[in-house]
Amino acid sequence: MGNTILYCSFFAIFHIVLLSKSSLTSASALCSAPPQFWCDNSQIATECGVTEQCKKFYNSNAKSVNFTLYYESMCPDCKDFYKNQLAFAFENVGSIMNLMLVPYGNAQTHYDGSSAFKYRFECQHGVEECTGNMIETCAIDIYKDIHTYFPFINCIENSDSIPRKSAVGCADQHKLNITKIMTCVNSYHGHFLENQMGLKTQSLRPRHQYVPWVTLNGVHTDKIQDMAQKDLISLICTTYTGSPKPKRCEH
Repeated sequence: MGNTILYCSFFAIFHIVLLSKSSLTSASALCSAPPQFWCDNSQIATECGVTEQCKKFYNSNAKSVNFTLYYESMCPDCKDFYKNQLAFAFENVGSIMNLMLVPYGNAQTHYDGSSAFKYRFECQHGVEECTGNMIETCAIDIYKDIHTYFPFINCIENSDSIPRKSAVGCADQHKLNITKIMTCVNSYHGHFLENQMGLKTQSLRPRHQYVPWVTLNGVHTDKIQDMAQKDLISLICTTYTGSPKPKRCEH
């Protein structure tokens, strides 16, 4: 149903834009986002020259903002993003966010047919980071609900210890089963899941150039990245077209 609404909106908007040669020229010159995302963000709508057209499609039943973070578990800048932006935003405007975490970053995957795990990973910050990525990936898979696994992952990312050690205390603090998580890490299934995180990361268009790397409703631009790292709450609040908005959006 959501996809149907999205595509219907896209064709309606595109039809309106086609009626205005100047609008289409503006969109072509300034717009880096695919047309189906033009009305998902007021900033993108402005860049694409369709602000007035998009207003017709903003309504109180607007979908939550899809925000995806591509990162790696021991990256200093990723940790800073968790501390300075993500945790606070999720706490205050999480009700209008569909947050997805992809712990892989700049890792590389190698297929190893001789291993029971089949996949071997090389990570920017070494073996411990690969373990950290898999711990977080397994927690995501096991617990499903982001409200359950986010506090655990946030705890790891706010620790100065290597993930393998901090995960024990973080699991205890947030009532997650560390034995179950580590069993996943040390299994073919855990390696398969991490390979899927790699495939998600490698399929990014444009390709990620650094971490943390973010997408907003499936779109990455330099402006989105910059705003996310400076004021994520503002970015989410500005993008969300429904009402009422969380109180934090009023600040």
